[in-house]
Amino acid sequence: MFILKRQDVEISSIVHPSRDQQVPVLHYQGQTFRLISAFKATQEEEARALWRELTDNRGKACVLLEEEHRFSVWGKIRLNQVGDQGSSQGNNRILTVASILLLQVVYMDIEEFLGAKQASLFKKEISHILNRLQLKTASSSQAIEYLLSINPIEPIQIPLWDEDYVVVFLEELHRLGKAYFGSSDFAHQVMDTLQDIPMSERSLFINWLKNSSLNKLWH
Repeated sequence: MFILKRQDVEISSIVHPSRDQQVPVLHYQGQTFRLISAFKATQEEEARALWRELTDNRGKACVLLEEEHRFSVWGKIRLNQVGDQGSSQGNNRILTVASILLLQVVYMDIEEFLGAKQASLFKKEISHILNRLQLKTASSSQAIEYLLSINPIEPIQIPLWDEDYVVVFLEELHRLGKAYFGSSDFAHQVMDTLQDIPMSERSLFINWLKNSSLNKLWH
């Protein structure tokens, strides 16, 4: 949407209504944006890649802010949406849990049917994707091993991925799965792993899939 300099915008913060923390917001020409991800000055390529992914491929209204010491990506919101973020965190947890389960079963199927060498290559490619997206707690080889080994259904600390990130991640996971297995048939089979999720949460995730651009991929 926009590539802006620091002098073009006003950045402030507001108090989150349900949590005792400051939420950074960016104002530009009467529009308000929340911070999605920040990058170091040396990560310009990664910042632009995420910005293009969200704007060109996902149709999101986003700002890429160029500053002297960093780049950052901001997504457009209404101010009342900040108050809604507390309740949406529960949905984000469900989307994240389902995404991690799908990642795990695709990896295990590759290891079982295609062998350890292909599974190792898959891990490297997934690591690159997660690093490019700057997903929380998922940008190192140790983090990949963690995501592949945990049971995300158990009451443990898991990352909360924004909905936009979940969409891009599942698109990339499907692309890799299709490349390794040679067709999209794997997607229907791995969805069976979601039977382990409570019915209400599974229904929420499946309904979310049906109403997203992922519907034709994961079915």
